[in-house]
Amino acid sequence: MAWFQHELQLPPFPRGCHKISDLVLDALPELEQVKVGLLHIFLQHTSASLTINENADPDVLKDLDRVMDRLAPKEFPYRHTDEGPDDMPGHVKTSLLGSSLIIPIRDGRLQLGVWQGICLCEHRNQRPARRLVLTIHGEVL
Repeated sequence: MAWFQHELQLPPFPRGCHKISDLVLDALPELEQVKVGLLHIFLQHTSASLTINENADPDVLKDLDRVMDRLAPKEFPYRHTDEGPDDMPGHVKTSLLGSSLIIPIRDGRLQLGVWQGICLCEHRNQRPARRLVLTIHGEVL
């Protein structure tokens, strides 16, 4: 069994949901060595989130963002308002979607479904760069 770990600094993304599968794969040169294992992706932030979702129709990610805005609107009477009107809604959205993913690996490939992709949901307007910790644990070839 082997462990591999990388930090990945993502470029700043505008508010919304964005496919990041290719960026994650590019940061994992050891992936092709793994016969069977798991990839754990952890986002080191509290106002952005990760999800696995549709990777073909961009309207899916736009609709997901719109639904999240309805579930956690800026107009709600939040108590935590020190960091701007989109901060607390971002925390709520992160709690709903989550900050980590676990994806199985087989024969050097992530076992995502045909229509699945790894997505970052940026919940803030200020567009900070986000950091991921990518950890592979598995049996190498």
